[in-house]
Amino acid sequence: MATFLYKLGRLAFRRRHFAVLIWVALLTLAGVGAASAPAAGTTSFSIPGTEAQKAFDLLEQRFPGGSADGATGRIVFKAPDGEKMTDADNKATVEKTVKELGDGSEVVSVTDPFTTNAVSKDGTVAYTSVKYEVPGMELADSTRDALEKAGDEARATGLTVDVGGDALEAGAEMGAIGEIIGLAIAAVVLVITLGSLVAAGLPLLTAIIGVGIGVSTITALANALDLGDTTSTLALMIGLAVGIDYALFIVSRYRAELAEGRDREEAAGRATGTAGSAVVFAGLTVVIALAGLAVVNVPMLTKMGLAAAGTVVVAVLIALTMIPALLGYAGKKIRPTGVKRKPADANKSEKQQTRPNMGTRWANFVIRRPAAVLLLGVVGLGVIAVPATQLELGLPDDGAQPTSTTQRRAYDLLSEGFGPGFNGPLMLVVDAKNSDEPQAAATTVVDRIKGLDDVVTVSPAAFNKAGDTATITVIPDSKPSSTQTEDLVHAIRDQGADVKADTGAEVLVTGTTAMNIDFSQKLNDALVPYLALVVGLAFLLLIVVFRSILVPLKAALGFLLSVLAALGAVVAVFQWGWLAGLIGVEETGPIMSMMPIFMVGVVFGLAMDYEVFLVTRMREAYVHGETPSQAIVTGFRHSARVVVAAAIIMMAVFGGFIGAGDSMIKMIGFGLAIAVFFDAFVVRMAIVPAVLALLGDKAWWLPKWLDRALPNVDVEGEGLRAHDSENVDPDEDRELVRV
Repeated sequence: MATFLYKLGRLAFRRRHFAVLIWVALLTLAGVGAASAPAAGTTSFSIPGTEAQKAFDLLEQRFPGGSADGATGRIVFKAPDGEKMTDADNKATVEKTVKELGDGSEVVSVTDPFTTNAVSKDGTVAYTSVKYEVPGMELADSTRDALEKAGDEARATGLTVDVGGDALEAGAEMGAIGEIIGLAIAAVVLVITLGSLVAAGLPLLTAIIGVGIGVSTITALANALDLGDTTSTLALMIGLAVGIDYALFIVSRYRAELAEGRDREEAAGRATGTAGSAVVFAGLTVVIALAGLAVVNVPMLTKMGLAAAGTVVVAVLIALTMIPALLGYAGKKIRPTGVKRKPADANKSEKQQTRPNMGTRWANFVIRRPAAVLLLGVVGLGVIAVPATQLELGLPDDGAQPTSTTQRRAYDLLSEGFGPGFNGPLMLVVDAKNSDEPQAAATTVVDRIKGLDDVVTVSPAAFNKAGDTATITVIPDSKPSSTQTEDLVHAIRDQGADVKADTGAEVLVTGTTAMNIDFSQKLNDALVPYLALVVGLAFLLLIVVFRSILVPLKAALGFLLSVLAALGAVVAVFQWGWLAGLIGVEETGPIMSMMPIFMVGVVFGLAMDYEVFLVTRMREAYVHGETPSQAIVTGFRHSARVVVAAAIIMMAVFGGFIGAGDSMIKMIGFGLAIAVFFDAFVVRMAIVPAVLALLGDKAWWLPKWLDRALPNVDVEGEGLRAHDSENVDPDEDRELVRV
């Protein structure tokens, strides 16, 4: 591996014009494809294997044209103090709004609150529901604008009017501000780490090119493959993060090779052969983590993971080929490690000039007190992880929106006028095709549901034209995201089993609330298999990289500790409300269902990046004859500064989203930023050297039979000793091409 990449790096350095031209051509091709591709909406959302999805599919089949998964908008009206919605002027305003909404091109139906009993008992609150043909995230902007305009016109008459429902959903805008902040901080960190604007610019340039190719390709294929906005957003976040990381490590190693006296072409080859090998295996761990999302069997997550994994592959290839080419263009503008623009003061003492860097001093400190550092790190993260034991999963609804939004105000008005459960009605689908008396079966369902706890109202059954399928609406007494509503869904499903045994009719519970409950349960059930698959495959991969059993085991356990601690911090802030005001969390509640599995996938890949980059340098030193303690110090001397810089960049990229108004985006930004902090600064910087110091030579132990069976990938670059610059075959680049 190291020898192959060494030759590839030298080839790219020599043929720099050709290498850069290829990537520019690919970027242009992807850009043209994205610009000419037909526009695509967000990916269709489905949860195969769940009862809620089965009910939706049945509705589409038995109620053709009913748009079962279509968006719903609600305009909520509240009369001024001393008035009622049934007053003539207020009633006229509502009726005018209903008429205007009914003229929309994507509108299926609009309800009149005065004929559908949608006026509160005290007469002060009323609402109209608008049913659309397509899901909320696929609505045309003009349709969404018409809904908001209708609310504005009604508000102008003196009523309190707010608009809610999933019809106002738009693609989550996670990129612009967050990525700009992340790039700005990344630029500063890179300049400090690499010592020059030119060196700092290379990782930024290649990361942007890689992300441009990846996101443009996703955009070009979005319509054909049913990819949505969130797919390109995840690819943007991950691609930018790893793209900067991978280029940073190769450029940093290049400067270290220059400092050892090698010429620039040789240094580029060796940097690609050694740091590039680490990049390849680090990239593989990220790809495994992202592609492994397919285990969850949610098409949207599978597509997001595979698209982001493809962007990571592009980032790896660019780091291995375009970075050496750009190093060739940079020439003497990139200086060796430790060399400043001005020569060192000749009057400085030798002690001052040879003072060990911060990484060396920290490694020596940990080696002297490994047990204390290990205990402090594990106990500290363990305490922070305690809140994770109380983790409650759910999907955010309008009740989690900031109070400044019209969706949240509409949610609160409905709760005030009709009760909190009105914001999360349950839809029951009664499949009576195999029942002798469909009407009687539906009546039995209604009667039994009325007797359950936490039920406010149950609507009469509404049958389709064939008379074999009915829908029933159930209004809970509790809010949609509460555990009481979840218990009610399970209780209805239990009653459904009895109804089927008695009447032959099947009862299915669906609706947005039930769909969210099933989605959360599906993700929760998939978390352990996903962890087993991802950690297991990465464990095997790291055995090949490090040729050790205990080092990969330590890496996996350390990752689990950092993720649990990050989940604990997320629960403490977003579920319990601790320090919530500092980051602008207005409403606490269940943790977003996708958060744990999303955090595991993304953070695992980045954590293994840091592990590979840090520990491969230790392994390299150990293979070349240093003692275990000396190897730890060598690894930190050369890699700690760069790993810290990479972690700060990642925290900046993810932390930029904490300021977002959307609670879901805020949670993702906080969770990923704090997870990177725990993993990089506590696990990799403290626990890893402490464990290696305690294990000594045993850390690198591998059974002889396994050592013989494993392929020798030579990540540490042992095979490069035969490639001194003065003995390199000038035609070796042509040999590489033939390979």
